[in-house]
Amino acid sequence: MANSIINKLKLNGNPISREGNPKNTIHHVVVKNPLRDDAFDQADALKIELISTKFEEIIKILGLDITDDSIKNTPNRVAKMYVNEIFKGLNPKNKPKVTVFENTYNYQSPLIELNIPFTSFCEHHFVPIHGIANIAYIPKDHIIGLSKIHRIVDYYSRRPQVQERLTIQILQELSTIIQSNDVGVVLNASHNCISCRGVEDLGSSTLTSAFTGKLESDNNVMSILLGSNGKQ
Repeated sequence: MANSIINKLKLNGNPISREGNPKNTIHHVVVKNPLRDDAFDQADALKIELISTKFEEIIKILGLDITDDSIKNTPNRVAKMYVNEIFKGLNPKNKPKVTVFENTYNYQSPLIELNIPFTSFCEHHFVPIHGIANIAYIPKDHIIGLSKIHRIVDYYSRRPQVQERLTIQILQELSTIIQSNDVGVVLNASHNCISCRGVEDLGSSTLTSAFTGKLESDNNVMSILLGSNGKQ
């Protein structure tokens, strides 16, 4: 069943292929972050140590006094934040365990979850992206717990990202888990790389969307997901 859904999945009319063990497809999607093959050879503790050392050098190059009481522990704080918090979604070991339930009540209408908050980081400048995700799917044989949708969004957000990739990764992951190709994902986010540098424009937002299967032609669901902050 999982293989047939995977092979038929299309995004906006175009096929999306997948790779990986057919018995464990939820861990392998084609849309990936640009990771090296040896990305996880080093233990987290070593990564923290190395990042801390490098960040201390950055502080010194900027001309700040690393011996100052307020700054002296900043390199270690930043390193732990990178590895254990804001970029922990890079490591597959931190992927949330997601369970599904049999659709014993034969629910076949769109299920819509709105205003899921997320924070990610622009991979071009390493500054925050703040936004909300609006997600819908039409169940087939399985239903996913609502909190698990939030965890999927959070997992793929906690890494250096571009919003377009994040949108597709969430859609692919949810499609595989629930074994349905009727999925819609909309992200509405503000980018600090626009507000705090460059053009320094405040108040703008970026909208990305991806719809597959029946939701590609469901104007009502699309309108709800694309609505301002998911509110109608």
